[in-house]
Formats: sequence, structure tokens, C-alpha cells
Amino acid sequence: MQPEVDVVVIGAGIVGAATALALVRAGSTVAVLDRSQANTQGSGTTAGNLHIQSIHTRRPGQGTPMDVKKLLPLQNATSILWDGLAENVPQLGLNRCGGFMVAETEAQVASLHEKHEWETAAGIPTEISTGSEARQALPLLGQDVLAATWCAWDGFAEPDLATPALLRQAILEGAIFYPDTPVTALDRRTDGWIVTSFDRTWNAHSVIDAAGPWMADVAALAGVHLDLRPTSLQMHTLEAAPGTLDVLVQHVGEGMSVKQDRRGRIVLGGGWPAGPFHPTGKAPLNTDSTTGSRAQVSRILPSLGHATLLDAWTGPVVTTPDEMPVIGELDSARGLFVAGGTYSFTFAPLWADVLTALVLGKNPAVDVDAYSPARLVATPTL
Repeated sequence: MQPEVDVVVIGAGIVGAATALALVRAGSTVAVLDRSQANTQGSGTTAGNLHIQSIHTRRPGQGTPMDVKKLLPLQNATSILWDGLAENVPQLGLNRCGGFMVAETEAQVASLHEKHEWETAAGIPTEISTGSEARQALPLLGQDVLAATWCAWDGFAEPDLATPALLRQAILEGAIFYPDTPVTALDRRTDGWIVTSFDRTWNAHSVIDAAGPWMADVAALAGVHLDLRPTSLQMHTLEAAPGTLDVLVQHVGEGMSVKQDRRGRIVLGGGWPAGPFHPTGKAPLNTDSTTGSRAQVSRILPSLGHATLLDAWTGPVVTTPDEMPVIGELDSARGLFVAGGTYSFTFAPLWADVLTALVLGKNPAVDVDAYSPARLVATPTL
């Protein structure tokens, strides 16, 4: 007997888990399938930042700049939804600590002022300060910092808590989770899809492809070829005394994020590249990224420059050629929806709301037409 559900969600990362929760709360029956265990790939290995104020347009090694101005209304919308989740999802690990975005050159200072205007227009409160004023608020900042913007809405969610909390709540409210269940076939039927994992099948009216770096592989099972690029990023942790850093620090011109997690570790992110992406999701470390990330910390937060390196790890992500998110229904595979790309962690609750609306045939609360997967559909090479 084939299980009959309203929606199959493929991928138990943060987007998949948040979407499953939103769907069951909307009254849908949901099965969540993951190729391995929940939160063991991108969502569990990311830095976990909530990017609410605008950040740098390029991570280290990134060619195409991101249109950060365009994303700000979405960042405002997702910020509100994160607060809502914190109220009704236990142990979410959300920390709205606020964050500084720093500048080291006059050109970067000009960028801070420009982005402050964008943020104000988008309803995101930020404040600009000189380097001296920023150091009064955060004495750890080095003398190279000429100016900074402060956003009280910035923060992070602990990556090892957030996705498990969302998935656990979805299961409590009715979703069924199938770990170690890679999707091996997607077949159209008259009013939906047959989803296959080896010898098991599910009948579903709709399918959500939230498989992160494997999104294109899943879409290909339905005959749709998406121009998505899996890649791997690298994170680091440094030793520090508890209470050393109580805000998020980022850089307006470079890939950089620094914060202290609940364990007391200083977590360094910022999109530094790892070694080549591997289909297992386990990319090798890149020593240049370790050196570069630590050099940034030495300039921006000098007292942490010689802190002991505790750990370094890699995590897979999916990117688009234009470095923007992708979300929506596939025109040539109706009932199959995709979501991922840039800011997936930050946008998880918003993508959950958007996908739920689309599945139910409603208009989403935000306009996501610019991020349609139609722009990424490629003709397969023979």
C-alpha cells in the first residue's frame, strides 16, 4: 500500500524542517524524506547567522556579486517570522544579540551609509557610528575599523539546535520523518507525484525539493535540469573565555562573521571556501581559508588574533549563477516546488510560509517572482 500524503518534503535541513512545520500547521499531511540523517549537512554545518542588515556582496572567491539591496524586504519579513518561531518552538537556539557591520576603508564607509539608506527604506533599523563610537560600544574592535552600522535585529541560531527543534515540532504536530531515505525516482501521476526511495513509494499531491546541494539531482529525477552549483564552505572555532563577545561582528566589504556561541566558542564564518565539493558533502579543509579568516580576526578583533584554533570543518551549500535565492514551482513539473540558495538559513521560516501558500494555491505574503526557478532551467547537454 502506497502512503497517501498531501506533501512530500525532500530534505530535512532547516528549510525542509521549517516547511514541514508550516505545512502541518496549515492542515496538510506531510512526509519528510532525507538521504541521510537530519541536520548532518549544510544546515548543521553552517555558521547559523541571521542576516537581517545587508551584508557583503561577495564571499571570498565569489565572482558574481549578490544584489543585497533587492533582498532587504525579504530579510525584514523573515526576521518577524523567526521571532514567531521562538515563541512556539522549544529549544530553537535563537539568539537575537544584535550585530555590527564594520568598514576599514573610506569606500567601505560609503557603502555603510548607502546600505543604511536601503535598510531604512526596507523598514530595518540600523545605526551608523564612527570607529571610535563603535569601539566605545565594543572595545574588542581594532583601530582599523573606521565606521560601523549596528542592527539590533541581527543574531544567530545555534545550528545544532535550530533544525532539530523545527523537525521535532513538525513531528509532534503530525509530520512523519523518514531518515536514510534517498529519493530514487519522481514520477508524475494525474493529480500529483509518486515519490520512490528504492522499494518504498509515497503518493503525494505536491513535492518540495529542499535538498540543498542535491536540489538539482532531485529535480533531474523529474526531468528538469536546474543550473545549480553545489559548493563547500569552511567554518572555524577559537577558544575564548565565556562572555568575551556578546554580539555578531561582520564586514561590509569582505566575507566575515564572528560571534560566540553558547559553548563559549568563537565561531568564524563568512563564506570562506573549503576544498572541492564532494557528493557525500564532506569536502576537504582549505588551509588558505583558515589563514585568511584568522588574519581578518587579527585586524578587526585584535585580542582574538592569537586565540587557540579549536576546530575547523566544512559544510555543503547550493549556489545559483546569479548568487540569489531560488524558490517556486517548476513550470514543466507542476506540483514540484524548489527552495534554496543564498541565505537559506536566514530565509528558512519565510520560505516555509511561501511554499505553504504556493502548495495551497494561495498568494505568498511576499513577492518571490524574481527568484523563480524558471531562470535556472537548462537544456541538457547531449
